Amino acid sequence: MAESGPGAAAPRDEPAEETEGGGRRWGAQHAGARELAELYSPGKRLQEWISVILCFSLICFNFYNLLLYLRLEHTPSVLVGIFAGVITADFLSGLFHWGADTWGSVELPIVGKAFIRPFREHHIDPTAITRHDFIETNGDNCFMTLVPLANMAYKFVSFSPEALCETCPWECYVFALIIFITMTNQIHKWSHTYFGLPRWVVFLQDWHIILPRKHHRIHHVSPHETYFCITTGWLNYPLEKIRFWRCLENIIQGLTGEKPRADDMKWAQKIK
Repeated sequence: MAESGPGAAAPRDEPAEETEGGGRRWGAQHAGARELAELYSPGKRLQEWISVILCFSLICFNFYNLLLYLRLEHTPSVLVGIFAGVITADFLSGLFHWGADTWGSVELPIVGKAFIRPFREHHIDPTAITRHDFIETNGDNCFMTLVPLANMAYKFVSFSPEALCETCPWECYVFALIIFITMTNQIHKWSHTYFGLPRWVVFLQDWHIILPRKHHRIHHVSPHETYFCITTGWLNYPLEKIRFWRCLENIIQGLTGEKPRADDMKWAQKIK
């Protein structure tokens, strides 16, 4: 069903409430979704809080220092760097998303419950992400950017002003990459939110500056094997045309014998 206006769509556009053969019901009442949601632990919550606080503290520190060393002559290279950072972030979002969707198991030590669990839950309850608060939505992405943010902060306190001025365009590229990686899951959450979005978010979606809602629905057609990039989605079509993800899957399956998305299907088929 087509959207009737900015920020509005019929609930059936989201697959969360669809039924499949055998009477399984997608959404919060799905047996697998309930079990996966219960695996969200206090320890995980603490890790997310710490990650968010450290991440945004380092972002503020690094942004302030970047402004100190920006020069007018840097403008062309900085603009190119920001664009390249967005493209890189979109590709990395796809690579990580594809890896977590396609391989591994919730039963894996440490990473299973902490990082793979949300991907399994999301495919059988796609709107669960819209019920997550800012910390749960963004904690993992903040965690992933801590090392590059800390490395950038170290440069600002240890390198000479001359060296920092010279490398400023490169650091702008890295900073743009970090910002868009940090915001990727928030952008992803917005792509599943059909009511109450701020007008500026809907504008960015409608102009495909960030991941649009209709665009992302392509990924949520079972068996979830395409359109993995979820920052802007700009790379989804070209990567699909060259069969990038399918080629990687064929190589890995040939080397390991593991079947793509086997764990994902196991959770989707749970009935109790």
